[in-house]
Amino acid sequence: MANETVRTRFAPSPTGYMHIGNLRTALFTYLIAKKSDGKFILRIEDTDQERYVEGAVDVIYNTLKACGLNWDEGPDVGGPVGPYIQSERMGMFKEYAEKLVEGGHAYYCFCDKERLEEVRKIQVASRISPMYDRHCRNLSKEEIDEKLKAGIPYVIRQKVPTEGTTTFHDEIYGDITVENSTLDDQILIKTDGMPTYNFANVVDDHLMGITHVVRGNEYLASSPKYNLLYEAFGWTPPKYIHVEHIMKNATEKLSKRNGDASFNDLIEKGFMTEAVVNYIALLGWAPKGENEIFTIEELINEFSIDGLSKSPAIFDPVKLKAINGAYIRKLDKADFMEKALPYIKQTVKREDIDFALLSEVLQPRTEIFTDIPEQVDFIDNLPEYDIAMYCHKKMKTNEETSLIALKEALPVLENISEWTVDNIHEALFGLVEKLGVKNGYILWPVRTAVSGKQFTPGGAVEMCYILGKEDTIERIKKGIEKLS
Repeated sequence: MANETVRTRFAPSPTGYMHIGNLRTALFTYLIAKKSDGKFILRIEDTDQERYVEGAVDVIYNTLKACGLNWDEGPDVGGPVGPYIQSERMGMFKEYAEKLVEGGHAYYCFCDKERLEEVRKIQVASRISPMYDRHCRNLSKEEIDEKLKAGIPYVIRQKVPTEGTTTFHDEIYGDITVENSTLDDQILIKTDGMPTYNFANVVDDHLMGITHVVRGNEYLASSPKYNLLYEAFGWTPPKYIHVEHIMKNATEKLSKRNGDASFNDLIEKGFMTEAVVNYIALLGWAPKGENEIFTIEELINEFSIDGLSKSPAIFDPVKLKAINGAYIRKLDKADFMEKALPYIKQTVKREDIDFALLSEVLQPRTEIFTDIPEQVDFIDNLPEYDIAMYCHKKMKTNEETSLIALKEALPVLENISEWTVDNIHEALFGLVEKLGVKNGYILWPVRTAVSGKQFTPGGAVEMCYILGKEDTIERIKKGIEKLS
């Protein structure tokens, strides 16, 4: 077993979009496999037809590929243990369940819905945790044969020991022991002959040689029953890694039902795929060093199950933005411009501006691409602004000093014959030197007048150049008018 090839699986249900929690499970599953030069398997669990969403399988494929989580075996690439779509594996599950019946580890249950509901009501009224009362557990062979012959609908239930304990090991939580008396005789095969999720998973994981299973810790309670199934078949159980929930805040889980962001939502909001993957890796996993920025290749090298936390992770949009900003700053200028241009042009309809320079000054000030339109919306039209914006304590400016500064700057800018960044810089800084004032005394009022905004992607020089001489002069005159 020491030299066993690590085989992990991501087994999503095609029920809609790729939730952040699902993507994290896929990522951890992928990293565990690749860390050990193992195999990452994609299995589509599509047996819940009521929740099946058309096109959801493509969402799964596209999301995993976009994130660099390429699978070694799966429905579209094949492999030695297919098929990899659960609905195409249906025929065998009942056979495996009947083997358990023959071995005394499962039994036929003929209880109808009405009886089960009545039992549940009595248990609830008696403040007993609802579970099957094992009414059919000890039916004689004759009774069973008679009911089968009569065509009475049945399910196949697991025969869980009623005494003693079951212990299983989790790679995060260690050994966990439960009293068998607290475990329900779960259904393995439903009345329509279809397997339950819990049973199909065990059989499929074994047949596919899965060595490590990553799932949410809500499945901790089911794991003893899984292990009893492995034991009944004489199979070796996989290593379990039960990860904590991702929380919206201290009390609410991040969930699809609550409309929380999916992977696609985040991309549409202007986040980079690499940044989202990087951030999701940090939700419940702590790297050993101080660095938190990792490519997928670096994550493979750095990842360790030992770093996974027992505590819930809180989804922090601020941290995600900061990580995204780090990725944006790492882009070369051409790549950033290509990605930024569609967002710039949402509010900038002019074509006579230097998009390369605008892109250059935007890059260090952009955390998500959807921030860009608001940063540049002043270029086409000067917004209405309050003259209080001219007052800046650090720059030592107020309305009176700003009026003086704009009146001094106007002729200096008007006298520039060739409108270049260098010439604008030389003119404004020459004025600063001539007046013997701090840079901000001139530059803050000029930038305020030409943009009408508290924050701009660049300073006064860049903004004047991008707007062009005509607009710059016109806006400074408006500023003088406002302050007069």
